[in-house]
Amino acid sequence: MKKLIRFAIAGGIGFLVDAGVLSALLDLTPLGPFVARLIAIAFAMASTWVFNRNFTFDRSGRSLAVEGFRYGSVGVTAALVNYGLYSALLLSLPGLQPLAAMVVASIAAMVFSFFGYSRFVFRA
Repeated sequence: MKKLIRFAIAGGIGFLVDAGVLSALLDLTPLGPFVARLIAIAFAMASTWVFNRNFTFDRSGRSLAVEGFRYGSVGVTAALVNYGLYSALLLSLPGLQPLAAMVVASIAAMVFSFFGYSRFVFRA
């Protein structure tokens, strides 16, 4: 249960980074919601890796490169789920705000990523 709570905190941090970067890019650049979200997801993934590695799951005992690759593999797959749902929502519901689509997509991807990180990345 402790790991799940810490994972939720890491997810919250990642969500805030994702939302903050997405909002900033939409407000301050000519990037549209699709390109801006790709950049935001990359920043969020980096922030959650640092938190998860140091506080949620502890280090796996593998080299930093191997652990990073595994984390990236799960993270990219979860990001594809997240981005696919985000895009589908925006395309099917044109009036939907990008941040609302991000919330729904992020929750859906969270379940997948917890199991991937806990079973594949950080398991000793």
